[in-house]
Order: sequence, then structure tokens, then C-alpha cells
Amino acid sequence: MRLVVAFALVAALTAATTGALTFREARTGVLQQSQDTVIKLLRTHVDRFAPELGIPPGEAELRRFASDVAAAEPSGTWRVLVAYDGLSATSAPDDPFAELTSDLREAVDSSTATVFQRVNSGDHTSLVVGMSVIYAMPEEEGRIASGVQVFLAVPQATEQAYVDALVSAVQRATVPALGLAVLLALLAARGVLRPVRALRHATRSIAEGRLDTRLAVEGSDELADLSHTFNETAAALEESVAELRGMEARARRFAADVSHELRTPLAAMSAVTDVLDEDAAGLDPDTATAVRLISEETVKLTRLVDDLMEISRFDAGAAVPHLDEIDLAESLRRTLASRAWTDLVDTRLPPPDALRGRVDPRRLDVIVANLVGNALRHGARPVELRLYEGEDPGSAVIEVLDSGPGIPGDVLPHVFERFYKSDTARTRTEGSGLGLAITAENVRVHGGTVRAANRAEGGAVFSVELPLWRDTLPQEDRS
Repeated sequence: MRLVVAFALVAALTAATTGALTFREARTGVLQQSQDTVIKLLRTHVDRFAPELGIPPGEAELRRFASDVAAAEPSGTWRVLVAYDGLSATSAPDDPFAELTSDLREAVDSSTATVFQRVNSGDHTSLVVGMSVIYAMPEEEGRIASGVQVFLAVPQATEQAYVDALVSAVQRATVPALGLAVLLALLAARGVLRPVRALRHATRSIAEGRLDTRLAVEGSDELADLSHTFNETAAALEESVAELRGMEARARRFAADVSHELRTPLAAMSAVTDVLDEDAAGLDPDTATAVRLISEETVKLTRLVDDLMEISRFDAGAAVPHLDEIDLAESLRRTLASRAWTDLVDTRLPPPDALRGRVDPRRLDVIVANLVGNALRHGARPVELRLYEGEDPGSAVIEVLDSGPGIPGDVLPHVFERFYKSDTARTRTEGSGLGLAITAENVRVHGGTVRAANRAEGGAVFSVELPLWRDTLPQEDRS
């Protein structure tokens, strides 16, 4: 919009300036021609009657000279004033000759050149010309000033009429020219804005992920070069992104393959460490400590491999929920009981069959187990598990609250990121750093949301809101 306004203003200013300059030049031409004609005629008539003028002249001679000069002009519009050494006479009796200014008189006194001035008096303009009468003598004697000064006043009504007509003509010509200039400016602005709008839409399309967006290249001007450059940049970006996605896919595949290959030896190692754990009581203390350490690290490594394989399934879009209608409160109780957390966690659950929904029981177990285990490991008791119906119809809210130091504000936005650990506010974690990330992915495949926050009375709270009666689940957003 600003570009259109700028084009229109420039066009309007150009048209107005052109009209003003045209008027000024035409007005100057009209007045200059009139002025030159009057001065030329005045000089001719003065040269004609000056030889008859005696020096020094008397007042009667001055009046006769003024009348002769004025009468020489057939139009009869001339008024002449002749002055000599304090004497003066005009061509018309009692003519005050008000147009003659002191500046013009001083100019004639100080110079032998012909001078002129345009004087506005009332509603009309007059041209006033002044000159000295000079006698041409023989070449060796030069020119002699007689002391006689002649002033002429000529009304410029005709010239003023020409100028007025010229003003009207310029106004009549400027208005359509101004409109035409604005119209052409709008067309030019449209020609510039159309490619710019196309470039804006294409840029927005690229930002939204449609990397195959290209612009139509028309012509060979700067905008065409810009479109061509945009297409080259978009093609390079598309190629780079495709390469990065390929590398990412290969990295995910590599992690999944490595995790899968580690499962078998880890299963064997777990069996061996179980046997060693049972015999650790009969070993010497140092050996028993080493055996228990190996057993613990094997368990951690096994959990890490399991988490990596789970993450790989999410990344590959293979994590499809298997929905079943279940009693949510009963499912949460089984999760606590299966991990011997019933005595460690306070519960506030609805009665049996009060809150049922279609969810994936295994993934719901993973969600609750990760949140409660996280609260037990990193928070402090008492830990409370709540389940209630959400504000939105057909949704349920699961909350896990602890009484620990809470989560620092700079950590909160990152708690669901993979391998993110906070060592400042919480105790050193024993997990892999993937538990909360897996929880968030399981909530996402259910179409729910998960949030982490700090309680006003101290401690952290994790809230999961799950839809319960959905016919279809959201499409996997994998690229």
C-alpha cells in the first residue's frame, strides 16, 4: 500500500511540477516579448524626437516632447513623463505618474542603460520603462548625456489576459495529466507489486515447509533476476533439507539397529548378573560389590536400550496406539501395584467404573510409571497421584505431584526433551534422560497434552490430559 501511495505521490508531484514549469516559461515568454517590443518602440520614438529638443529645455518643450512620444504610439495607451534638472512634464495634463518608483528613478540617474519595472497597482499591472536621452557626437567626442530622462508607463492588460488564459489552459491540462499520471503510476506499481506479492507468498510457503515452491520467471529485468535467484535458493534449500532428512533417518535407523542388536547380549548379561546377584552373599566383600555394580549397570543399560528402541518407533511413525475401553482408576492402581509403589504414593482416584475411556493400556502404564517414578526419584515424598474428569467433556486429567524443591524456571521448557537432565535443582538422575520424552510421545499419540509446572506450596506437578472418546486419532506428523 505504501508503494502504491508513493508511486501516486511521485506521479502527482511530477505532473504538478511540469505544469508549473510550463506556465512559468510561457508567462516569461509572453512578458519578455511585450517588454522588448515596448522598449524598442520607445527608443525609436525618442531617437526620432530628441533632435528637436533644445538643451536646456523648458517645461513647455518637455511637455511637447512627452506628448510627441506618447502620440507616436498608435494604440494611445502610452503615458510619458520627461524630466530635466528639476523640471518635468507628462503627456497627459495633471498625470501624477504614480507607477514611477524611486528605485526606477535612481536606476536611470545612475546609468545610461534602459531600465524597466513591472508595477502592480490595484487590479492591473503596468510596465514602466526609463531611459536617458543620449546624443551621439563625432567618434572622437563619444556620447554625451543630455540630462533629459524619459519614463514610459504602459498598461499590460493584454499581456495579463494572455497570462490568465495561460493559467486556465495549464489548469485544464494539468488535471487530466495528473489523473493520467496517477493511473500510469498505479499500473506501474501493480507491475512491481505483483511479483513482490508472489515472492512474499512463495517465501511464506517455503517457511511452512513446502520446499518445492518456485516462482514463474517472466522477462529479463531485476525482478526476473530476483525470482530466478529465489528459485535457485529454494532448490538448494530443498536439496540440503532432503540430505539432512536422509542423514537423520539413517541416524535413527542406526540407533534402532544398534539397540536391537544389543538386546540379545544384554539379555544374556542380565541372566548372568541375576545368577551372580543370588551368589553375591557367598563372595568376598570386594567381589560382591563389583558383582552388584555390574548388575546395576546392566539393568540401566538394558533400560536405556529399551528406551532407545521405543524412541526409534516414535521417530519411525510405527508407534500406533491399540485402544481399549478400560477403567482408568483401576489401570493406575495396577501400575502402582506392579512396581510396589502403592505404599509410596498417595492416591486420589475416582471409584471403580466412574471414569472409563478408550486408551492404550500399555502406553497409559508407561505414562503413569514414568511420571510417578520421576517424582519418586527427583522429587520428595509425599507423592500424590490424582485422576479426575477434565473440564472438556470426554477428557481425563492425570496429575502427579511431589513435595520436592520444584523445577527451576529455566528448566521447565526443556523437561520433555530427550536426554535433558537438570543437575542443579534435582538430585543426580539414575535414568536415561528419555523417560519424560517417551511420556510426551505416548501422550501425543493419544491426542492429549502434558505439562510440567511448580506448585505454589512447593514441589512439582505433571499434568496429563487425555481424550477418552475419540473415534480416530490424530495423524502422525512425521516427515
